[in-house]
Amino acid sequence: MWTFEHSADTTAPAEAVWALYADVPGWVRWDSGLERAELHGSFAAGSEIVMTPQGQDEVRARITRADEDDTFADETLFGEVVLRFTHTLEPFAGGTRVTHRLEVTGPGAEEIGPAVAADLPDAVAALVKLAETA
Repeated sequence: MWTFEHSADTTAPAEAVWALYADVPGWVRWDSGLERAELHGSFAAGSEIVMTPQGQDEVRARITRADEDDTFADETLFGEVVLRFTHTLEPFAGGTRVTHRLEVTGPGAEEIGPAVAADLPDAVAALVKLAETA
């Protein structure tokens, strides 16, 4: 298994960040690695997210957890390779810590993980900046 985690603190409340998570088509505003994102169903466990990464084919993920203003997680399957993203919001006095974690399991995880995670710090930075202006 390969893992990566990145956190950033923001003055925005958890609710503001959560609203940006729940607006799946709006992910392209803070994740420059995406051309498109859409949600099939509600922003809840069991719903499907369809994304098109820049210059790549469509990817389908399943929301596995959605605890409002706290945590959401999703899972993407590529044959034997599984990508698990966990997005956590931890309120503190004056703001929120936003953490994105990626776990990759299966053949080639050590090569796939770094490629997928390369833009996570930039995406988190853009997310917290956008949340602060909401």
